[in-house]
Order: sequence, then structure tokens, then C-alpha cells
Amino acid sequence: MFTFPHYQITQLIYESNDSQVFRATRLSDNLSVIIKYLKEDYPSPSMLARYQHEFDILSKLDLKGVIKVYDLQRYHHTLFLVLEDIGGESLKAMLGKYDFTVAKLLELFIQVTEILADIHAAHLIHKDINPSNIIWNPNTGQVKVIDFGIATLLPRETLVLKSPNQLEGTLPYLSPEQTGRMNRSLDYRTDLYSLGVTLYEMFTGRLPFETTDAMELVHCHLAKLPTPPRQIKSHIPPVISNVILHLLAKTAEERYQSACSVRADLLAILKYSEETGDMQHVVLNLGQQDVPNFFHLPQHLYGRESELHELLATFERVCQGGSELLLVAGYSGIGKTALVQEIYKPITAKRGYFSMGKFDQYQRNVPYFALIQAFRHLMQQLLTESTLQMEQWQQQLLAVLEHNGKVISQVIPELEVLLGTQPEVLPLSPSESQSRFNLLFQKFVRVFCQVEHPLVIFLDDLQWADLATLKLLELLVTDRQTTQLLIIGAYRDNEVDAVHPLRQMLDRLSQTMVIKQLNLTPLQLTDITQLLTDTLHSHSDQAARLHALAVLIMQKTRGNPFFVNRFLKMLYQQQLLSFDPATQQWHWDITQLISLNMTDNVVDLMLAKLQQLPPETQETLQFAACIANEFNLLLLTLLNNTSEREILHQLQPALQEELLLPDATGEQRLQQARYRFAHDRIQQAAYALIPDADKVALHVKIGRLLLEHTPVTELDKYIFDIVHHLNFGAETMRGTEECVTLAKLNLLAGKKARQSAAYSVALQYLQIVMQCLETMAWEEQYDLMVEGYQACAEAEFLNSHFEQTQRLIELLEARLKTPLEKAEILLLLVVQQTIEAKYRTDLTSSNSVKK
Repeated sequence: MFTFPHYQITQLIYESNDSQVFRATRLSDNLSVIIKYLKEDYPSPSMLARYQHEFDILSKLDLKGVIKVYDLQRYHHTLFLVLEDIGGESLKAMLGKYDFTVAKLLELFIQVTEILADIHAAHLIHKDINPSNIIWNPNTGQVKVIDFGIATLLPRETLVLKSPNQLEGTLPYLSPEQTGRMNRSLDYRTDLYSLGVTLYEMFTGRLPFETTDAMELVHCHLAKLPTPPRQIKSHIPPVISNVILHLLAKTAEERYQSACSVRADLLAILKYSEETGDMQHVVLNLGQQDVPNFFHLPQHLYGRESELHELLATFERVCQGGSELLLVAGYSGIGKTALVQEIYKPITAKRGYFSMGKFDQYQRNVPYFALIQAFRHLMQQLLTESTLQMEQWQQQLLAVLEHNGKVISQVIPELEVLLGTQPEVLPLSPSESQSRFNLLFQKFVRVFCQVEHPLVIFLDDLQWADLATLKLLELLVTDRQTTQLLIIGAYRDNEVDAVHPLRQMLDRLSQTMVIKQLNLTPLQLTDITQLLTDTLHSHSDQAARLHALAVLIMQKTRGNPFFVNRFLKMLYQQQLLSFDPATQQWHWDITQLISLNMTDNVVDLMLAKLQQLPPETQETLQFAACIANEFNLLLLTLLNNTSEREILHQLQPALQEELLLPDATGEQRLQQARYRFAHDRIQQAAYALIPDADKVALHVKIGRLLLEHTPVTELDKYIFDIVHHLNFGAETMRGTEECVTLAKLNLLAGKKARQSAAYSVALQYLQIVMQCLETMAWEEQYDLMVEGYQACAEAEFLNSHFEQTQRLIELLEARLKTPLEKAEILLLLVVQQTIEAKYRTDLTSSNSVKK
């Protein structure tokens, strides 16, 4: 039996893979308590953070129906929580051994809904409502809700698609939106769905969806309707069966809108039963007391019916054995990403994989930036699967990559987590190296494209893609051996002219294949009117006023969905749009709204929004915008010279406004989370707040901190991030000792890009090397000068810049000290001249010769 300091264990109540729950006596006062213990000797940081988060939440939450917390203590290398003991058991434990009558369950859940309403009124979303987390003492009638380890104080969460094994919460009770596969944000109404599953189980004795397969269970939550409870147990009154089904609606808008409304209906049913003695014939119009507790913008896609149909039809063709490229084009904020993510549900139904990467407007010189993101995301999904599934992936990947896994793992480091450390590969000439990389990458992708699980790769903001990515993308699209692959690319067509590399690639592809493109246009007046009708729950007598508001919004936003949503949120936050509980209607003054001086530029709107935030929040967002579209708190702490907790406090207003989106919740877990700007226009606006005169210094500071805190063994992994920032200050470093360091770092980056066949990007880095070398003396930096000149000459050659290649070779030859070095350079010159001659006599095949 465990021994905890100052406590005497009396009973083991519950045990899982991660934790144990004991009933114990506090020795100081003989108080009966519950001890919740992380039983691993060395729990993961995320599990420790979850306990700390639960303690922080419960310490501040003083609600009658929520379990009290007394202490959080260290125990060796782990933690244990000390909680209130009400002398009860969980409803899950009581199911089957306690005779629950319909009336008793009604009384019980009237209390539960009251507790849940109090939790939501405290601006908290529980996220794990289920019978195991509801404690009841039948002797005292006391009910408590427990386990706030993943609860969130954020008004909404935007989840990313993950493997079912990575999902937070208890899978049989998760709402469709909480699975991350519904393209919907999560708010407090997720708890109402989980409450519905709990009611279903307590009334019928079984779950609505009974399967042990995690992906199948997710699909059931998304798409399958549960058997009505009354069909399982005939004694269940029809009205209660309907209440449960109403809670289990697939979209949050179709459910009850508040726990108060659920409680009101349960009370009405109980009252009718007590007055008439007949519960079977209760007639009740459900949700009549549904008052919108918060301002909600519906997450339905308006005005995209035909585009959505084409998207889903394309995916269906791919599942039948095809391989396609689908483009989604439109202005910033027009809803390209929102449309693409509607594919989540059919992918789940087909057990497919979806992986997304996004190009960064400020990191365009990182080769394969979005592709790397996408396949890292895919690797993370695979690493959460069962041991048997991972072994199958290992076998398939090793079979196609053989001894060349390093070629791919140097681009996608997570591959080595799955396969283990890969051996170094045989050095080849540049052209052979590129051919090997291309061939292996094709084989690598084919592994994931199978009938059993088609693959969808979504690359966002293609207008910022590097040339290496576009060439590799072209290779994947034209690979006839690859099936069950759908590549979706989104881009701003207004930023892609006739000479843009993306346009040139598409022109080449269009000569041999049909490229489908969905062109998204602004919302129409009818779309905005419907959005307002759904948002404001307007009555027919408000039609004229609603139409006037829709016309105004159309004029102010030009029908841009991102702008429409932000405009409506601004009206609500400035109380220009308000709800009157007495009349149960929303009110606005159209004359006052017309007089608003509002820009139709999205960046200006975001700037105005950001400038309303506290100064310290603005400054931290500026730093974050400099780092990247995605970031963690560590670098911000170094920049601000403060703690992660303080940084999190500074970012809280931006989180509340949903300008930033985390991949985890809870204060302790947020400190470890990764963040992304909710839209790249928000990042652009935050970056615009930085005075131009300060941008170079800030980037250089970031680069220096990254370099200082990157272990030498991991320098290769983060080299592109480091030089991206330091290169802003290349001119200011000329002639300094740091310029030598900058040259060495760019040389490393150039070689890494060249190894991945990203020759144009490699040349950009090596040209920085040459700028640095111009200020150095050959006698002092001979080895660096030779290596730099030769690498740059090779890069110019690989990009078919033959005149620059010859000039660099001749400059280098004049400086070399030994005959052997000169012989190597002369050989390179001969090769260069031979290929140049072939290049100039075969213009029709210039693109293939450039390789």
C-alpha cells in the first residue's frame, strides 16, 4: 500500500494506465479525502501540467456542485492531488448495481444540469463530462462534478485534426466538434453533447455507439444517428428520449443552447409526472427557455454549396483509385481553408489521412516549408497508432527506402522516430542526388496512399511557396504510379501574376492534364442575410431591419467572410449589437451603425483591433509575428527576459479575442503549447505594428537567441530558422567577427538545401556567404573562402547560371594554394562548360537540363 506524507490510505477506488485514486484520511484532523495520484515514476510534462492545471482551476472555482481541492503535493518525481470526499461513488461505478428509476435519474440530472450551468457561467468548459466524472452520494443526495484536468477558460477552441488516440477527453462521450474532424470550433455546447451521451447511458444502460475501434467511434459521433433510447428500453418516456436525442445533435446550433434550458425541460417533465402520475404522455416543446448565453457566429459555410459539392466529388474520385490536384483560389479571408477542412468528415469515413502545411509569408527561403509541416503532422499521427500499426508502417517504409532513409529524414526528421536512426547515404553528383531524392520521395508518399486509407495533402498559401516545393509538387502530381492521393492547394489568385513561379508551374501542368480550380467569390447579400438570421435568431417582424443590417454589412465588408465575422464581433463587443433578455431579441441602431467610420482593408481592421489590446500584449504579439506564424513561448521568454507564466498572462487578451489559437489548454499546458495566429492577416497586422527602424534589430536578436540556445548536435535541424532571422542583419554585420559566423551558418544552410535538391534556395543562402566573404582576407579565412566560393559556384551551376559559375571558378583558381585543389576546380569548369554547351543546343528540354 502506498504511503503519502500526512495521509493514511484506506481504499483504492480507481486505477487507469496513468493514475490511481485512493480514499484516505488526513492525519492532522482525521478528515476523509480523495487522493489522485500520477503513478508513473517519471510522468510526462503534459500529465504533470494537467494536474497543476486542475489544481489551479479548482482553487479559484468556488461552486457548490464542483469538488473542492485541498492541496497539490510533490511525491518523488510525480504529483498527487488532495480532493474533497463526499462519501459517494461515480455514476459509472453505480451503473448496474443501483436501481435507478426514471424519476430518480430526473432528480439527479436536474442537479447535474444546474452544476453545469454554474460551470459555464464561470466561463469554463469542462470538456470531459461523463458518468465517471459525476460523483453522487445516495445517502445525502449530494452531487459533485470532478476532473477538470482538460477544462478551458477560453471561450472557444479551434482543434486540429489528430489521431483518435491523441484526443483530449473520453472518446465515447466526445462531441463531434471535440474530435477535431468536423471543421468546427469547440465551445461550452460540447459539454451538452457529452451530457447527452451520459444521459443515454444512464437511462439505457449502454452507450449510443458501442465499438472498440477508435476511428469507427469518431465516425459514429460525426455521422451516425443513435438508436432512440425508447427503442432500447420501452419504459423510457418519449419526452425523455427526445431530450436526450436533442442533446446529441451533431452540430452545436441544433442542440440545446444552455444547460439552464435542459434543466428547465427536466424540471417540467418531473413536475408534470408528480402532478399527474403519468410521465409517458408528457408533451413538451423542447428548448423553449433556450436563451443565448453568449454571442455565437454560426460555423456553417454560407454561399459555398457548389464548391463544397465539387470538393467532396473530387475526394470520392480519388478514393475510387484516382490521383488529383485541386486548387482553391480567392482573396485573403475569403474562406479557402474553411472550405477545404469540410473534407474532414468524409476522410474519417474512409479511414484516410489528412495532413496540412502552410507557407509563411515571412519564411519563403525555407525549402519545402509547408510540405515538411504536412509530413511532420502525418508522422505525428502515425506515432500515436497501435504498436502493430506502427510496425506495419516501419516495414513498408523500410521496404521502399531501403538504406536511403536518410535522404528523406534529413527533410522530415520525425521519420527517424518511427524508423530509428538512418545510416548516412552514399554521396552522389548533384544531378544524381536530385534524381535519388525525387524517386525516394515519390516512393515515400506512395506508402501512405492506399485503398484502405487515401491521403489528402493540403498546402495553404501556395503564392509563398519556394521553387523547390513547386518542382516537387509537380513531380508528385504527374506521378502515374501514385493513386488514392488528393493534393489540394490554396492560393491568393490576386497575388499570382503571369510570371509568378506558381502560375508557370500550373501552365506547364495544364498542357498535359486537367487542373480543377475552385474560385471563391465574396458572399452575396442573401448569404449575409441568412448568416444574420441564424446568428440573431430573428423573427419575421424583424425582416426589414435585418435586411437593412445585411446591406450595411455588405457595404462595409464587401462580402469577405473573415471581415464579416470580425465586423459582427466588433459590433457586439462595442455593445452596438446587444441582446435584451426581456424581449428575447437582439437590438441595434442602424443609423448609428451607418455612421461608423470603418475601413474595408482587413489589415487596417486587424491593426485597429490589436491597438485596443494592452501595450504589453501588443509588444509580445509583435515579437511572435517576427518569429513565425507558429511559435512556442520559450523564445518569447528569452526576448522579454521573463517567465512563461508572465508571457502567457500577456497573451491572454489575444487568446480571449481568438487572435491566437493554441494546440493545448489550461495555464500549465498552455505554457508548453504551440500557438498560431488565427489568420495570416493578423500576423501581418502584428508585424506592421513594429516600427520599420526596429525590425532588423529584432530579427537579429531572435536569430542570436536561437543560435545561443540550440545545441550543436541540433544545429542542422534548426539552421533555416536561425539564418532566416540573422540574414536580416547581414549588411550591419559586414566586417565584424559575427560576419564570419553568419557565413558559416549560411554555408551550412546552403549545403542542407542542396542535399534536398532545393537548388534555388541553396543559392540564396550561398549568395549571403559571398557577401560576407567580400569583407574578409583570404589569408585569415582561407578554408572558409575556398569552401564558400566552391559551394556558390556549384549552386550557380545547378541553377544553370553558367557565366556566374565560370567567373567564380576563375576567381577561386587564382587563389588556390595546391595543385590538387586547382585540378578539382578545373574539372568542375570542364563539366560546367560541357553541360552549358548541351544546354544551349537543346532549348526545348531546358527545364530538364537545369536539374
